[in-house]
Amino acid sequence: MSLKIYKRGNYFWAKGWVEYNGRPIAGPYRCSTRASAKAGAQDWITIETDRQIRRHVVGDEISLTFSDAIMMYEASPKTAQRLIPIVQEIGDLPLASITGALLKSLGPKLKPMAGTDTWWREIVTPARAVINNAHELARTPLIRVKAYDTLRRAAQDKFRGKQSRVERMPSDKDWIKSFCQAADPYNAALVRFMFETAARIDQATSLTPTDLRPATNQVWIKAQKGHPGEWITVSPQMMDELFSLKPKRPKNRKTGKLMRPRVFGYGSPTGYRKRWQTICEKAGISYLSAHSAGRHGFFTELVVRQGVDPVTAAKAGRWSDPNLPLRIYAHAETDEADIRARFRTDHV
Repeated sequence: MSLKIYKRGNYFWAKGWVEYNGRPIAGPYRCSTRASAKAGAQDWITIETDRQIRRHVVGDEISLTFSDAIMMYEASPKTAQRLIPIVQEIGDLPLASITGALLKSLGPKLKPMAGTDTWWREIVTPARAVINNAHELARTPLIRVKAYDTLRRAAQDKFRGKQSRVERMPSDKDWIKSFCQAADPYNAALVRFMFETAARIDQATSLTPTDLRPATNQVWIKAQKGHPGEWITVSPQMMDELFSLKPKRPKNRKTGKLMRPRVFGYGSPTGYRKRWQTICEKAGISYLSAHSAGRHGFFTELVVRQGVDPVTAAKAGRWSDPNLPLRIYAHAETDEADIRARFRTDHV
């Protein structure tokens, strides 16, 4: 008896055995296919039948392919979008045959004009996560991938005519002051809030009136980058500035509907860019992104300019490891000529 489909509630279920050469090799099945349409249920039965036949003939580790591993992986919409071209390229390969070198070789094929950091983030990382998830669930081989080296990054940058990992310029108090003098109250408050709290732009633009506690000078920062949401304390001046802003209801660009009221009036974490470019041009200062003005400026201000110890600064900015902001967010500001002059034996 082969697998048959029947409907139960809102979903189609599979019942029966998987057969090979007239003999049952897997089952009995009595399980949901998780499909609400008959065609989807039939696709599930086809995939499951093929998988069980491969398993019967060659064994578990060899039979499971990358496409099979995709079916086991719960991907976010963003990750799922990144996985589509990857599964089109290596979907039929058995997991046991996929190596780190193979994953890294997909970068030039799928994104020839991107940098190695993009290859790692958008190709290697999601593919590795799928394979290692299958390792946990089905005991398939674990995969470890060595990062692209500096020579490979330099060669790719030369090929595409663009340098990757360009050092960000952090904001300082003078830049913040000039920006705020040329900005409207909402954007002035936004940049001051990010500079004071090291909030990410998505956390800042997501603030609603219910996220403010004026009595205790606290602001709710939503969860992001693996960190849970939490209440943080701001200065009384910052809270007064936030509370004085009349919330705005931005429009959803996709649906056209009005969204919930936002403190700074932006409906997305990218909506600020054109406005900030205009403000910077009006103020006669170089344009800085929200990340440079906020988190980079925050850590450089505390550690480099004010001498706060990195552990304290990292905790205040919600970094779990102080070595990360020291490596990425702290920007040296000593003049190179001054450093060289320190080695002179005949000081003038």
